[in-house]
Amino acid sequence: MTDQAPVIAIRDLHKAYGALEVIKGVDIEARRGDVVSLIGSSGSGKSTLLRCANLLEDSQQGEILFKGEPVAWRGKGHDRHPADPKQVLRIRTNLSMVFQQFNLWSHMTILQNVMEAPLTVLKRERGEVEAAARGYLDKVGIGDKCDAYPAQLSGGQQQRAAIARALCMEPEALLFDEPTSALDPELEQEVVKVIKDLAREGRTMLIVTHDMKMARDVSKHVVFLHKGLIEEEGSPDALFGAPKSERLRGFLSSTMQA
Repeated sequence: MTDQAPVIAIRDLHKAYGALEVIKGVDIEARRGDVVSLIGSSGSGKSTLLRCANLLEDSQQGEILFKGEPVAWRGKGHDRHPADPKQVLRIRTNLSMVFQQFNLWSHMTILQNVMEAPLTVLKRERGEVEAAARGYLDKVGIGDKCDAYPAQLSGGQQQRAAIARALCMEPEALLFDEPTSALDPELEQEVVKVIKDLAREGRTMLIVTHDMKMARDVSKHVVFLHKGLIEEEGSPDALFGAPKSERLRGFLSSTMQA
């Protein structure tokens, strides 16, 4: 492992569900401080790719490397699985995932939700974790909601709590899976502001998003996926300003009109 290596690198990744091939040989990497956005129509493989990167899904072929360290596999094809549970846990705790549907524990307060994983997974000291959790809740603008329960919060507030929970793990990178798609436009902007602030801080992020304006504003690199393959990739200015692919032009045209 080296600091020069990408935080997360994916090489020739293939993922299928039975006979249905969803990812057909994709290469992506994010170096420290990079914000990489994955865009594409529904069914293009964006979210599946993110889940494979975080080892929530097993892939059938290709390499996944965390800071230069390859994931160890056993078996082949549909029988391929990570070989070392400790490695999986270490990588997963360093690649904090923020889901579309928040996934907060309904029986815990917002503060307890944010503290839970650092206490139980990282075994950190309670006082230290509570101070960090309160700090991150302040950072995302809901420090006054520590004692509230998820059901008492708006969708935008719940998603911001989920981001604070991810940050409290002190991860090497944040993975966002459509973080605003379950929200009304007004609440969506609350979450977009937090993500923009994190990008300005130099956080390493992989973002699956339908929000083209956010992708353009925060990304260093944008990847357009089509039917499990990279159709086009490059800087936001190149992809949004002068797309080469007819498919990307069509996608952007339909997205901007929606």
